[in-house]
Amino acid sequence: MKKSVLNQIILIPTFLMFCLNLSLAQNTEFIELEAKVIDSETKKPLVFTDIVIENSNISTVTNSDGEFLLKVPNEYLEGNLTISHLGYEKKELKIFSIEKSQKIALIPAITELNEISISTITKDARKIVEETLEKKSSIYNNNNTLMTAFYRETIKKRRRNASLSEAVVKIHKQPYNNLRSDHIELIKARKNTDYTKLDTLALKLQGGPFSNLYTDIIKYPEFIFTSEDLKLYDFSFGNPTKINNRQIYVINFKQKQNNGVPLYFGKLFIDVETLALTSAVYSLNVSNRELSSQMYVRKKPKKVDVYPTEATYRVNYRTTNGKWHYIYSNIALTFKVNWKGKLFNSTYTLNSEMAITDWKIYDNKLAKIRRKLIRPSTILSEKASGFSDPRFWGAYNIIEPEKSIESAIKKIQKQLKRT
Repeated sequence: MKKSVLNQIILIPTFLMFCLNLSLAQNTEFIELEAKVIDSETKKPLVFTDIVIENSNISTVTNSDGEFLLKVPNEYLEGNLTISHLGYEKKELKIFSIEKSQKIALIPAITELNEISISTITKDARKIVEETLEKKSSIYNNNNTLMTAFYRETIKKRRRNASLSEAVVKIHKQPYNNLRSDHIELIKARKNTDYTKLDTLALKLQGGPFSNLYTDIIKYPEFIFTSEDLKLYDFSFGNPTKINNRQIYVINFKQKQNNGVPLYFGKLFIDVETLALTSAVYSLNVSNRELSSQMYVRKKPKKVDVYPTEATYRVNYRTTNGKWHYIYSNIALTFKVNWKGKLFNSTYTLNSEMAITDWKIYDNKLAKIRRKLIRPSTILSEKASGFSDPRFWGAYNIIEPEKSIESAIKKIQKQLKRT
């Protein structure tokens, strides 16, 4: 059976409690830039918008409310901030001109259908996907790269936040033109869990940051598109779009009928000129409860039935100096948990996201830091130190928490003050 992009979850009875104290560190070596990105016409927030300091590798993405917070080193204060989103015109602003909580409006891009139609006359959608996967050695970064990344993992019971884990990691990203796997070094981590909201059941993400790293389809095609898997899918063209003034193919894919094995369906966004994958949004077909459950659930109590009702993934890439590389991914899973003998079931949502906030080319000196590496089987909560240090993150960039997470944090902080 095909492996899931997420390494699996563990469900175990537990009665632990952690404390929370979330605070952003202040530092004179940088400023904090806070704003919101919206659609210029609908005024709706734009989620997963790419925010980059020009002439640097420092970046972040907007949260589910379209908001971002970026720590800008003083050396870049006179520079520009580039804001880009799939299907919208790129925008550049002077960093010093951006006001706190400013709303930045992006204009929808106009796509010339005829221009793209001409270039696709001699190509079919499957062929373009095959060519994209074959180009990993020529248009993707083939240097050893040390990436700084921020990782967040949340667990909700119904709509209530029950667990929050965050980490700063260093990704030792291997060249795309070889088969060596990437390595992750844990720098900082913290966690809060309110197990009273979990009905004595704790869900743990097996793999942590590695789960998001494995959504890099170009580096790890074995999780979704091997040469054998391509034959099991139907591919078709969707309406084309633009990003950063570049034409983008939109290719839809879904598994062929009469195939009972859980496979994926979604969209691939491919640069017309280079055939590089710029983004992918896809979901697992979870109609077969038994088989899809086997892909995710590693361990559970005997009296519990667990199966996924939704499993969605997103991965984004960015080009720097003509070479493409992984920059962001998001995983959202929803599970039904049925206790045998009980009338009602519970719904849990597990969400994880990882954003590359800085990176540099480096000589591979992995042997010197092997003791700090985490394994792909690591459960992040076992490595977390707790929300206790008010200067915890320092100059590290994070993804701004969504409003529901902020509310959960404030409630727990009030409880701590009362006790």
